[in-house]
Amino acid sequence: MATMAMTLRVVVPPHPLIGHWLSVLRDRHTPAPLYATATEELGRWLTYEALRQWLPHRSVELETDLARSNGQVVDGSVPILACVLGVSALGLWNGARPVLPNTRVLHLEASDPRLPEQLDARSGVLVFAPEVASGTSLRRLLHALADRGLSGERVRVITTLVASPGLQQLGESFPDLTLHTACIDADLTETGRISPGIGAVGERLFGGTGVEAGSGPA
Repeated sequence: MATMAMTLRVVVPPHPLIGHWLSVLRDRHTPAPLYATATEELGRWLTYEALRQWLPHRSVELETDLARSNGQVVDGSVPILACVLGVSALGLWNGARPVLPNTRVLHLEASDPRLPEQLDARSGVLVFAPEVASGTSLRRLLHALADRGLSGERVRVITTLVASPGLQQLGESFPDLTLHTACIDADLTETGRISPGIGAVGERLFGGTGVEAGSGPA
């Protein structure tokens, strides 16, 4: 775990499978189907990590075949909201979806993440962003969520890769944010790409170029 400006928490789980699938994404020769698989696997593993200390749960008493026992179950009275930021974030969400089957999902444009008028202020929010370069799109969404009373410990960001400049900007605007990622890269190119990075996510996931305006680095 690394700490950026103020108290922004960035969690990089030291799991060998996370490192493996990140390496698959980094390789420029990885074909689109395998790239999609790697993205989904990272979505699954990073979501598990994000939920570890965050998912609402409660204690219950139950009976086994032999005796009474105590257990824990997910507290379904607390709504969970998944915000999928742009088409390129679908890979991460596809991996996370089996972990969160009863979650409300919002598919948002990266360039203009408009939220619906009615959002439950009790919700826990998981934001899925393909990567965080400058952090502009992500900050725009986080500001919109904060305007609805959803911020701080209620919000977790799950992203494949982040750049240090983007983290600095996030830390200045959202010092109480927690972000889960596979790696932190140090640099941005002159065109705003993360270096060494994982390539153009939308193009590598879906093939071709110009997949969607705003489908590049967030």
